[in-house]
Amino acid sequence: MTIKEFEYEIPKLEHGYNNQTLYVNLSDNSIEIKPVDGKMKEAFTGGKGFDLWLMWNSLPNDRIVKWNDEENVLCIACGPLGGVTMYPGAGKSIVTTISPATGIPIDSNVGGYFGPNLKFAGFDAMQIQGKAKNDIYIFIDGDKGKIEIHDASDLPDTAYEITRILSERHTEKKGKDMSVVAAGPAADHAWMGCLNFSWWDMRRNLPRYKQAGRGGTGTVFRNKKIKALVAKLDRITLDMNNPADPDELKDVGRSHSREILQLDEKQNRMREIGTAHLPSIMNEFDLLPTRNFRTGSDPEAKNLFGNVWEKSYTNEGKGWDGCWRPCAINCSHCIEDFEIRTGDFAGQKVVVDGPEYETIAGCGSNIGVFDPKWVAEINFYCDAYGIDTISFGTTMGFVMELFEGGHIDEEATGGHTLNWGAAEEALAVLHEMASGESFGGNHFGKGVRYLKKYFGIEFGVDQDLMHDIGMEHKGLEYSEYVTKESLAQQGGYGLTLKGPQHDEAWLIFLDMVHNYMPTFEDKAEALYWFPMWRTWFGLNGLCKLPWNDVVPADNAETDEPSKVPKHLEYYARFFQSMTGRETEPDDLIKMSEKVYNFQRIFNIRQGKGLRLHDSYIPYRSMGPVTDSEYESRQERYDEQLKELGIDIKDMTITERKDRLREHREEMYRQLTDAAYKRRGWTRNGVPTMEKVEELGIDFPSVVEWVKKFEDSKPPEDTLPESNEAWK
Repeated sequence: MTIKEFEYEIPKLEHGYNNQTLYVNLSDNSIEIKPVDGKMKEAFTGGKGFDLWLMWNSLPNDRIVKWNDEENVLCIACGPLGGVTMYPGAGKSIVTTISPATGIPIDSNVGGYFGPNLKFAGFDAMQIQGKAKNDIYIFIDGDKGKIEIHDASDLPDTAYEITRILSERHTEKKGKDMSVVAAGPAADHAWMGCLNFSWWDMRRNLPRYKQAGRGGTGTVFRNKKIKALVAKLDRITLDMNNPADPDELKDVGRSHSREILQLDEKQNRMREIGTAHLPSIMNEFDLLPTRNFRTGSDPEAKNLFGNVWEKSYTNEGKGWDGCWRPCAINCSHCIEDFEIRTGDFAGQKVVVDGPEYETIAGCGSNIGVFDPKWVAEINFYCDAYGIDTISFGTTMGFVMELFEGGHIDEEATGGHTLNWGAAEEALAVLHEMASGESFGGNHFGKGVRYLKKYFGIEFGVDQDLMHDIGMEHKGLEYSEYVTKESLAQQGGYGLTLKGPQHDEAWLIFLDMVHNYMPTFEDKAEALYWFPMWRTWFGLNGLCKLPWNDVVPADNAETDEPSKVPKHLEYYARFFQSMTGRETEPDDLIKMSEKVYNFQRIFNIRQGKGLRLHDSYIPYRSMGPVTDSEYESRQERYDEQLKELGIDIKDMTITERKDRLREHREEMYRQLTDAAYKRRGWTRNGVPTMEKVEELGIDFPSVVEWVKKFEDSKPPEDTLPESNEAWK
């Protein structure tokens, strides 16, 4: 049944922009088209920037908005460079909303065709507000200029079936013109719900998926009673973006694509293995999270290395599974005819998307599961049920460690024996998340921060212990890298805007392996530049992988190889040729700095975003929590204490561990000061008025919140007198 129809005129894009956005309110089924002016483009560029600005102006500013409030907004955008058929990685969507996990804006960058289809249907962004009374889906026909809200009571629950049915229902090209966004039944109950964005696999003639995983976007989606979003578009061509200089765009796009095709096989082999090449590297450098991040390597980890996954992936050595049509990097792999052993799909042969590195580590080594078939099955059901594999794996690692240590038992886990490696028990919890029943449906799916409170109140588990080993910050579970030996990456997680997700600043190798940043000032500079640069991809509808997963042959000979300077020049040329705005590499950083600082102020408006909320990261992300952890790397830790001039001869392991902790926590405090100073923030983490004015984001509604907090003071215990950063 069609609930609402809305017809509109599809505009001609102007240098990558439609200059309008789509607004849908599900409480009254109203649909509007809103204009985008030059000031909005100048301040926020597009993509994530547009999403955040639309949220800012749609939410009430006189109170903190909760994730399940009717006023909460779910936004999806592409970006001025998104949908370009000549450039690798140009098919991204960016999703933002107030997160169930954190209470602040979450953003998730995801592949698939929906963002480009939405863009060429006529919209730079889409915002959905309100709540439907019953399940609905929204259909955007980009060929006919029509938007429809449909009753969805006849649709099944799992993402795979929803996509199949809606693709068949609305397609005119056997599914090739369709992209569907769906969550799944577990997102109805869990706070870690993800969104599946479909793309058309031309080799297999079926839809495949990428996930907007972090922070519960799928949970908000289902709370609004949305079963699916559908965007239909017959075809996409370069001229549809109406670039300012199409010849220059073609030239830079071909140059970058050619480089990937020539060099990928000699570097990370993304086309053959994708991100599954990472477990062996992480294990070698003691960075692979193992048994709740206790260690960074394990002898059994070899069962999860890239050579194992390469044999499972059905790419026939061609590696051209791309979640964007013309992408040269083609890193999206899958396992065909995978036979499921548990749950509603037991006995069926399915296609498993991935697994990607984060899933392999989080749902594999981090919970002591080293059988790739079990990892693949967890991956499949997380996608089908609409669950973030990172949050699932990190939460399960936390619960398993408490269970192994005797801090909780089957009474706390709903009867599940959650020892290390208990893959079938982990899957049983996942199935409960989908049904909304027992431990999985009522407790586990709410994540680590909730479980720390739940286990403490109901079962008397020590809160200090759970803070130390519960790998979450700001409410978001850690993504899958061990950071004990990288102070810069500790800051790269703790000082993020949305919580510990590596997409802001992945600095482990630069800091720990290559020692490119020995001083606080070096680390602070990295914690300025890399978050700004990585933010830029989310403003424009781009994937980060073409930037640094395949690099120019002479990159190591440049002054700053970690930045891949030739690719910065490519992206500046790309932006200029599309928009017509004269652009140098440094201009890209300034674009991002505007949005990054704006998002920090948004966090403050939501009751967070100050130094207090960047402090107190779980100690396991800094160093060894237990004596056994210390002993597992004792030679390393003893040597570090000696280098500090500490006589350890008569100290017990516990005393050494505690002394190391004092030092490492002090280093994090000093790093926070140095990073804030470099970013132009106060010691309490507030962007200064000078910075806001410099960036041109001094809108009255923004200035109001900066002035409220610019003179606020940080907690005294985070500011030791010995701090050198502000002298």
